[in-house]
Amino acid sequence: MDPMSAQTKKLAILFADISGSTALYEKLGDKLARQLISRCIAIMNGALATHSGTLIKTIGDEILCTFPTAEAALNAACEMQLAAKTDNQSSEHSMYLRIGFHYGDVICEDSDIYGDAVNIAARVTAITRANQIMTTSAAVASLPPALHDKVRKILRADIRGKQEQLDIHQVTWEFEDMGSTRIGMPAFRKQHVDGNELTLTYRDQSYTVNEQNKKLLLGRDNSCQIRVKSDVASRQHANVELRFGNFILSDHSSNGSYIRYSNGEVTRLNREDAVLRGNGSISLGQPSPDNPSDLIEFVITPNA
Repeated sequence: MDPMSAQTKKLAILFADISGSTALYEKLGDKLARQLISRCIAIMNGALATHSGTLIKTIGDEILCTFPTAEAALNAACEMQLAAKTDNQSSEHSMYLRIGFHYGDVICEDSDIYGDAVNIAARVTAITRANQIMTTSAAVASLPPALHDKVRKILRADIRGKQEQLDIHQVTWEFEDMGSTRIGMPAFRKQHVDGNELTLTYRDQSYTVNEQNKKLLLGRDNSCQIRVKSDVASRQHANVELRFGNFILSDHSSNGSYIRYSNGEVTRLNREDAVLRGNGSISLGQPSPDNPSDLIEFVITPNA
């Protein structure tokens, strides 16, 4: 890098990658996994032009890009997530993104970027889970006031190389009524699913998640609403939650959670989130339990 030719600019730096892509090669084989990953990267790249983004590089299953403003980065991140969700509805194999971005000074040279702000954006992405968008206080501070209600601070994180912890904010990307905001993305309208219910059945006992009862904890501990009698399940293994109109399974375990849909598709979560759809079963800690009664069956009942 020639210091004389480098320029310092204030930009939003965004990393987006495909969660669980490494396991795809083992599960589906190199050819199909590569095709799916390439398609997903194309979906991510498709949001750049709309929001004045610049692709810096593609690293395996991850893209690094910049935007002139944090607002543009937020809008692009939301578009990426929603485009991936739409693609999953017609795909046999679902793909999930995790996206992190930061806003700060970067050194630009030879079509690449360098500096502390790039490192921070990478660290934010590293602690982001599937289906999430995370950002920093610096990015939030530069957003227009109309977008402040789309982010919420959720944790303070240790960032390698930083003496002080950083506040991390989560971006809401499935908006309840985009027609009433100024974000400028009218296509981002969530389907209204008020009244939908998720019913989970474990050993002849049924449990419901809906607007009145939005969250259930699954695991071996007595505090869990669904207490699973399995040695491979963690004490507080996972939770199912109604969030932004979707039923989300969040894994917090050591051994992972497995979702098997009625069409035979299996999704493995390892400290990740996934949107449940249709009907199927959930297995905690192992793909197929020795005792079928250890499966948690689920079905989503749509609006009448």
